[in-house]
Amino acid sequence: MNQKHYANYKRLGLNIAYFRKEKGFSQSKLAECINISRTHMSRIETADCAVSLDVIFDICEILDVKPASMFEFRG
Repeated sequence: MNQKHYANYKRLGLNIAYFRKEKGFSQSKLAECINISRTHMSRIETADCAVSLDVIFDICEILDVKPASMFEFRG
């Protein structure tokens, strides 16, 4: 991950966690639904790794959230 974009990855991770909790999913359940490990899901939410658009689109599909919503960064 390019450190130049770390703040955006952090905000993206926070949005993923927000929508996940809003829909009542644990990290483990969401990870299982999109076929990644719970550890990888945690690393995505904490901006400890980069995340592909494929994974973001899968998360959005399971959580029934528009991809654009994941990139609406609040202050």
